[in-house]
Amino acid sequence: MNKRNFALAIVALLIGIFLVNIFQDQQEKKEKEEAAKLAEESMDLSNAEQGLAKGDQAPDFELTTLAGEKVKLSDYQGQKVILNFWATWCPPCKAEMPHMQKYYEKNADKENVEILAVNLTSMDEGRNAVQEFVDGYELTFPIPMDVDGDIGGEYRAFTIPTTYMIDTKGQIQHKIVGPMNEEMMGEMVAGMD
Repeated sequence: MNKRNFALAIVALLIGIFLVNIFQDQQEKKEKEEAAKLAEESMDLSNAEQGLAKGDQAPDFELTTLAGEKVKLSDYQGQKVILNFWATWCPPCKAEMPHMQKYYEKNADKENVEILAVNLTSMDEGRNAVQEFVDGYELTFPIPMDVDGDIGGEYRAFTIPTTYMIDTKGQIQHKIVGPMNEEMMGEMVAGMD
């Protein structure tokens, strides 16, 4: 009798493991579908709920960089701009920054492109943390500091990183929610005037 109960317990355990695996596979599939849908929606700027739309003039702003220089978005009219919103504590931002730096080093002059990596300072861990981050990643592009959070709010950078691709006329061409890699930046910049 004990052997039979033991065998039934093993069979029940195996069935349980099988059912858990099926459930996990379905959950993973659902999560992947949701992530793909979110990525697709973040690339589609025609949705008015997202605020700024493709073809809109990018709202101008003036911020002070980590290096203490004043920058205005309108000063970059005539250049393509990768306008990125980030924070030091954000893992996807950490993953994205080396790609941005590599892209910047290779293409800033060649592609007439500037990267403005706006630190959401109002949500971050202080100026020293930002400086350590910039030094640690050896970033050479401008780091404007959004101390009050106004610019991040205007650009609806609620999920970070959030990036806007702005053409030479100052018009928004793409919005990307989530990290980018060097290849993705190259393709988007190449497709803009």
